[in-house]
Amino acid sequence: MSAERNAPPIEGYEGLPVGTLQHRVRALTQEQMRELIDYESAHANRPNVLEILNGRLRELENGAEPSGGDQSFQPETPQAPRGGSEVSPGGQGPEGNAPPHGVPAQPAKPKGDNPPGPGNG
Repeated sequence: MSAERNAPPIEGYEGLPVGTLQHRVRALTQEQMRELIDYESAHANRPNVLEILNGRLRELENGAEPSGGDQSFQPETPQAPRGGSEVSPGGQGPEGNAPPHGVPAQPAKPKGDNPPGPGNG
């Protein structure tokens, strides 16, 4: 098997969310679907993904046509971060009081109206 046969027919296939994959495979031919099923079976072998892929292959075998579409268009790929922070270094809030249950450095103190003791906890 050549190196090309070890790659799925959809670029970035491994990182596609299952919901996106379901739509992206609609543009593939029967042969490409078979390649993708073989690839998925040999690698991740996810039952839910194989169900989607085999279902689409059955549709194609029963006369469905691949939809038009450009596999290079990847709206699911996030844009690069713009960088920088809009929060200034001095934008941190003031230190507050310890929570009522306490922290190791400041254990909780009982309420004044409920002194500690048996039956009061």
